[in-house]
Amino acid sequence: MTDGLYETDREREVEEDEEMSTDVYVQRMERERGSFGEVDMEDWNGLPAGVELGEVVKELTPGEPITPSSVLRLTSYTDDYLCSPEDNIYNISFSRFKIRDLESGAVILDIKKHCPTEIKDVIDLNAGRFIQYHFSPAFLSLREIGATLEFTVGSKAVNRLRLIERHYYRDQLLKSFDFEIGFCIPYSRNTCEHIYTLPELDPDTVADMIASPFETRSDSFYFANNTLIMHHKAEYSFCEKP
Repeated sequence: MTDGLYETDREREVEEDEEMSTDVYVQRMERERGSFGEVDMEDWNGLPAGVELGEVVKELTPGEPITPSSVLRLTSYTDDYLCSPEDNIYNISFSRFKIRDLESGAVILDIKKHCPTEIKDVIDLNAGRFIQYHFSPAFLSLREIGATLEFTVGSKAVNRLRLIERHYYRDQLLKSFDFEIGFCIPYSRNTCEHIYTLPELDPDTVADMIASPFETRSDSFYFANNTLIMHHKAEYSFCEKP
């Protein structure tokens, strides 16, 4: 194959994937959508053009097919995990999570996990899928934050890795975030930073969130090729520490 000449579109895709195959994959692209997604995302959502997403979904149950379009229709925090640790067949393991304020550059949170030199191709059934965060009330006044994830991948390449986050206060959807991470090569260490534009909340809601620790929650759904492979949960407190 010579530069600029490809016999098929597939050859072009393979070469583009090889160019992206690097130990550090940095992404700064944010894809924000409303509850039903954008028109140009039918392929991601597994829907042909012209098909309506239908009514919103109050709750999904473990065992039924979980798709990106179905979690984008959720209207509340899920009661259960919608997949099991064994579904992480790519052995994705997170080693660092950092949050920074984009305006000031200040690091708000930096959680690091010991990461061995050798990447093990073993599913960690004890990996934490739930975490509680404690932020100060000032966090709710921020407009944009950058969230950096560092993670390793096992022996299988991950194609079309996608993260959908749904943030709620009680039963109110605050905002939905949708990030395309993309392709990750086998036995790789990867870093991606996602940019969050935080919702503008009315003063009464902010006051309620500060007065109600851990009633602000989020579901994080990780898909590979439209298949749910990980589901993480979090709760947030914004009150002053005693």
